[in-house]
Amino acid sequence: MAFVTSMFLIDAPASALNNSGEPIPGARTENTSSVKFIRAKDGNYPYVSAQAFRYWLRDTLENAGDIEWVKAPIYREDKIAYTDANPIYYWDDDLLGYMRAPSKKKKEKEVVSADDPNLQTMTPLEDEDGEPTTVTRAAPFRASTLVSIAPLDNITADWGSMTRQEGDPVPYEHQFYRTTLRGAISLNLGLVGKFYYRRRTGFQNLDKIRRDLADRHGLEHLPEEFAYRFSQEERLRRIASLLRAIGRLQGGAKQTIHYTDVAPSAVICAVIRGGNSPFSYVFGHKNGIPVLQAETLQAVINDLWSDNLLLSPVYVGWKPGYLPDEYAKLMQISELNVVTPRLAFESIVTWLVANPGALDA
Repeated sequence: MAFVTSMFLIDAPASALNNSGEPIPGARTENTSSVKFIRAKDGNYPYVSAQAFRYWLRDTLENAGDIEWVKAPIYREDKIAYTDANPIYYWDDDLLGYMRAPSKKKKEKEVVSADDPNLQTMTPLEDEDGEPTTVTRAAPFRASTLVSIAPLDNITADWGSMTRQEGDPVPYEHQFYRTTLRGAISLNLGLVGKFYYRRRTGFQNLDKIRRDLADRHGLEHLPEEFAYRFSQEERLRRIASLLRAIGRLQGGAKQTIHYTDVAPSAVICAVIRGGNSPFSYVFGHKNGIPVLQAETLQAVINDLWSDNLLLSPVYVGWKPGYLPDEYAKLMQISELNVVTPRLAFESIVTWLVANPGALDA
């Protein structure tokens, strides 16, 4: 199967992009805010969870204005929440996956009433016998945890106070860091817009009601695969929106005091056969500063070509002015198409539109 795969860097010069909710050990005040980090023998690695990254991506898709997107409604039921789980209508259910199951709780006060007007707006769940059933979808889109490219000996703890009120100041303390975050994403092109009704976790995407919707909306039925599939045109629309949003990513905690551009500063992306991440070791570091290992990148490209795994050109996105010495190394590799990060993802979209057969390669 064909995948869009990408490795990217986010420059975090003085940031606290994902907070832990835990108190700062040894803090000077009781009011504290700490960041997430991995403790290792060589130091502490700040990170942003994949869940936070996906939240940023959803927020970007929903609020960009000029990016086409159809989000699913969300229903809250006591201590759980779920989307409509209808990939026919909603693009995030298609691309980002879902799990929705009827409540099995016994306490009457915890059981959702069928008369709940909010629940009535959701697509019902029903199997072939007319009984409630479960639907799940393994997401075609996958994202890694964003981890600091280098360890930090110490994470900065900043002390401040609220002094605009009468009386004594109110002290507080929060952590932040200076680093570069490295992450990877993968999009399974063959699964976008393709929905299974197998009795298997992650692949029972459709119940009877959703299968009927697939028939009514003209999806191609693939009975030998127990699946329905949208046209290539519809699938490309959804893919294009997701990729464009990554190039324009926005979000992150503590932005009012640590304004950080979380759109990737550097990107390497391509369409390849298989879901591995071949560009993971292209960047090393020296004293915490990213270093492009040009020979490694060249070896990866040669390896992909020799095994017929590389379907598209390799696109590199680089923000103007970012690490100029490393940028100069890129320009010595003739096989690369170097543009800005936003245009790198746009180039993948353009290539897919010109080569729609790659969706099912």
